[in-house]
Amino acid sequence: MTSIDNVMVEITPQVLLKAYACGIFPMAESADDNALYWIEPEHRGILPLDKVHVPRSLARTIRRGGFEVKIDHDFEAVIEECAASRTGRRSTWINARIRSLYRDLFALGHCHTVEVWQDDKLVGGLYGVHLGRAFFGESMFSNARDASKIALVYLIARLKYGGFTLLDTQFVTGHLARFGAIEVSRQKFQRLLEGALGVSQGSAGAVAGGAAGAVAAAPSGGAAGAAGVGAGSGSTAGSFSALSGGVSPGGVLQLVSQTSKTGCSTA
Repeated sequence: MTSIDNVMVEITPQVLLKAYACGIFPMAESADDNALYWIEPEHRGILPLDKVHVPRSLARTIRRGGFEVKIDHDFEAVIEECAASRTGRRSTWINARIRSLYRDLFALGHCHTVEVWQDDKLVGGLYGVHLGRAFFGESMFSNARDASKIALVYLIARLKYGGFTLLDTQFVTGHLARFGAIEVSRQKFQRLLEGALGVSQGSAGAVAGGAAGAVAAAPSGGAAGAAGVGAGSGSTAGSFSALSGGVSPGGVLQLVSQTSKTGCSTA
């Protein structure tokens, strides 16, 4: 873990995308700490998109409906809820600098939200970063039963429909393990990431020189150039917006279950 403040580099959205392309991401010690740190876990959490498990009870909840899922509707509300203190958690790693950076990524179209609404109230959701055919999950929240789980299922459907190949969860929690999340080595994650970004084996190897050095070397050009991938190329970029917002709950479950183990197919 390297402090960003110890590296003489201005943190911009382009530098942040370069970091993701190298397999690292920033975190803060707490919401009150203005410093950021580069994180490059020895073991990385991923949720294989072809091996997702949707618990039967959750599939029934989704089929019943009674909620509305919106995409990129209220980024500020989502990140505010993700940063809020909750029972058993006084604060989070989302500080003011994190909010500002991801707000900029959202404006550039590289950060997305999946939001669950009930009775015109935001009750759950998540946000993450889109780069190439990879989606990096950042944080989620839930103020109603199963709300964050519903958001995750809708995210998975959107990623599968849009041609994504990698869903990075950073770490594996009990919550994510129920859906099939697993840990992989840093080396395997790099291979999966390179495939998702459409780059040759080892060309993302700036990591080998150290995370901080890799990010410090980021060019000052556009987002795609900073990441080292052709974000505009259909062969290397997933489409987060390809799935219609009007897809039915049953359609979402069908998308998730097409090549996955899912309780919804036998519920």
